[in-house]
This record gives sequence, structure tokens and C-alpha cells, in this order.
Amino acid sequence: MSLILVIEDDPRIQRALKRQFTAEGYEVHIEGEGPAGLTACKNMRPATVVLDLMLPGLSGREVCKEIKAWSPDTPVIILSAISEVADKVLLLETGADDYVTKPFSPRELLARVQAAMRRTRRTVQEPPLNFGNVTVDFLKMEVYKAGSLVPLTAHEFKLLRFFLDNPGRAIARDELLSGVWGLNFHLTTRTVDNQILKLRQKLEADPANPVHFRTVHGFGYKFVPQA
Repeated sequence: MSLILVIEDDPRIQRALKRQFTAEGYEVHIEGEGPAGLTACKNMRPATVVLDLMLPGLSGREVCKEIKAWSPDTPVIILSAISEVADKVLLLETGADDYVTKPFSPRELLARVQAAMRRTRRTVQEPPLNFGNVTVDFLKMEVYKAGSLVPLTAHEFKLLRFFLDNPGRAIARDELLSGVWGLNFHLTTRTVDNQILKLRQKLEADPANPVHFRTVHGFGYKFVPQA
């Protein structure tokens, strides 16, 4: 039985989530404060964390950063009333795996939690992957280029993961937004372009003339493992 840790201070939401998750066969543990939630995460090692942003004692943003620093492969689903695009993107950049805005559908949240669990199980079973002179270890969340460690943000890892899952296929910018960001609101394609630029700068031998992360003009991008 997989354990879901809910860190949320609203008793009504606590009850609703416990009903939803236990009905699907999950074990649920609930904490109402940031410090207690962080401690529970470290002690209980849940399969997924559902995390509110506005918490007593320690903000959800800080709890998320602490969890990801300690255990990068633990999925964190943010639950918050904040709806600004910039705030959502910032949270995803700091490590959150997904974001659900209040008011929300418990069924939608369940689907997102289950998707995060599937991604984690796949990553844990996967050996390091290689392309060019780059080695990617999703279990350790490490990337090496020509033997040197290259620091990537959590969201850059997600984008890289999407490309490695779809080698050789032309991928539209809209599909990248949906598949990588997973957000139910509009972002400009500039968001995708900026992230691709960062991957090229970090992983391509010549970022100005990329051989792995290629532009498909007028459409999107294509990942080519072997040049």
C-alpha cells in the first residue's frame, strides 16, 4: 500500500483528501504544519506529498525545497489558491512536480498523484542513459558531460526526460508545454524556447549549432540522440 503524505492546514480539505485517497486503497498521513510535515516526510518516506503553500510554521515553498534537496525523486504536488502564472512556473522551477489550484477536483488531484507515482517508479528502475558525451542518471538526478557533473534544475530534468522518452520525433511547442509543464493555463512558447536554450548551453558541444536539441522551424523541436 502506497503512502500519501498530505500537508494541509484546512480540516475540510484534509477530510476530503483522506476520503478520496483511502477509497482508492492508499494509506494517508496528514500534517497541518510545515515543520511537522517536513519531519513526517523524512521519517515516513511517502510515495507522494500533497503540499499546501500557506502553512503555519514553514511555508509550503520552503517545505518543497527541503524535500527536494533531501529526496529529489519524491513527487511533490502543490495545492494552493495562488493562480498567477509566474508563481506557478517558479514553483515548478524550484522542484514541485505538479500544481493544482484551489478550488480543485479531488479526482483530478488523484490522477495527478497517480501519474507522479508512475513517473517515479519508472525512473527508479531505469539505468543511466547516454547520448553524445552526456550521461543522464535519473535515479540520482545527475548529468555528466564529458565526465564532468552538469547542474540542472528540477524542471530542466523534466524537459530532458520528455526528450529522451521521444527520440527522433518532432514535438510541437504546445505538446512540450502540456507534457512537461502539465499546467492547465496558457503559457507562451517563449517559455519552451528559453528552457531549450538552457539545455543547449549546458549539454551541447556548440550551443549555437546544436546536434541533439534541434529546432524544427515553424513547429517545435526534435531530440536526436546520435549526431
